Amino acid sequence: MRIASKLFFLIIGLALAVPGFAAKDPLKNAMKARQGEMQLRAFNVGPLFAMAKGKIDYDAAMANKLAGNLKLLLDLDTSRHWPKGSDIDNYMGDTTALPKIWTTYPEIGEYGKKYATAVNELAAEAGNGVDALKSKIGAVGKSCKGCHDEFREMQ
Repeated sequence: MRIASKLFFLIIGLALAVPGFAAKDPLKNAMKARQGEMQLRAFNVGPLFAMAKGKIDYDAAMANKLAGNLKLLLDLDTSRHWPKGSDIDNYMGDTTALPKIWTTYPEIGEYGKKYATAVNELAAEAGNGVDALKSKIGAVGKSCKGCHDEFREMQ
């Protein structure tokens, strides 16, 4: 009987909790997803920049892992993170994405290709010494900056 009552309360709890996870505003959820992905990118690339600048000691194994993480993120299908209307004009204070992203498409895709190329090249070299890291990390930063300068409201 105790198992049945525990199961009953578990089912009731799930039934009450699931609607809380449902999308009240799908565009806002998409923005949160893309912001989360950008945070993952920053979390992984930050130490690589720090190693290249000598702010932290170079660690080949860590550099290799971090660059590999960036490469893994390239495999995510993020198309659902970018629905039209999820821009700063419609969600001031929640996003810095400019409407230009959607009005000039597929231009932004070129920035994505540059980023992917830079990350793939970085992943191939990051664990091969600080000089190898330095030779590739700049292109990653340049690709990020180019897209952000063009398609993000600077604060």
